Amino acid sequence: MAHSDRPDPETVYLVNGELAATPKTVFHAFEQLGIEHDTIVHAPLFTVEEAKSIKYALDGAHTKNLFLRNKKGRMFLLVVQQDRRVDLKALRRQLNQPGGQLAFASTERLGKFLGVVPGSVSPLAVINDHGGEVSVYIDESLLNYELIYLHPCRNTHSTRITTNDLLTVLTAWDHPPTLLTFDD
Repeated sequence: MAHSDRPDPETVYLVNGELAATPKTVFHAFEQLGIEHDTIVHAPLFTVEEAKSIKYALDGAHTKNLFLRNKKGRMFLLVVQQDRRVDLKALRRQLNQPGGQLAFASTERLGKFLGVVPGSVSPLAVINDHGGEVSVYIDESLLNYELIYLHPCRNTHSTRITTNDLLTVLTAWDHPPTLLTFDD
């Protein structure tokens, strides 16, 4: 499947005019926080199904990441287990946020606020949200795993950190996540 409609991730500029973070930027930030990480490089992954083809040395959580907005322009990053089905109407009720129904945010908005292109969305992309415009919500069941695999701003990399370190990183980057419980 060709993805020529996606912007070049190396030329994504944020709403503040800065060039978006790279995996190297993320790894440097991890080192500043004392976060241990391990990364593998692979072919670009655009879907959960493609991501399932990658074999990892250690078990851990794998995610599906939805970048959403409401009619008032408020933005949400939802991080759930990779096979979880998400009902956006039910999610809107659960979030109890004013501003109308939830929809997927545009590629342009994704680049300006999270600094990534479709296929590279992950909670690590909030390193680019310097204005705190994006609220992060995490599927609480992901915390049942010791380790979690995430894209460090590029879908050509998968980085393993502990789930506790993910919470530490998000808080340090001024994006403390809200935990959500889904009915299984």
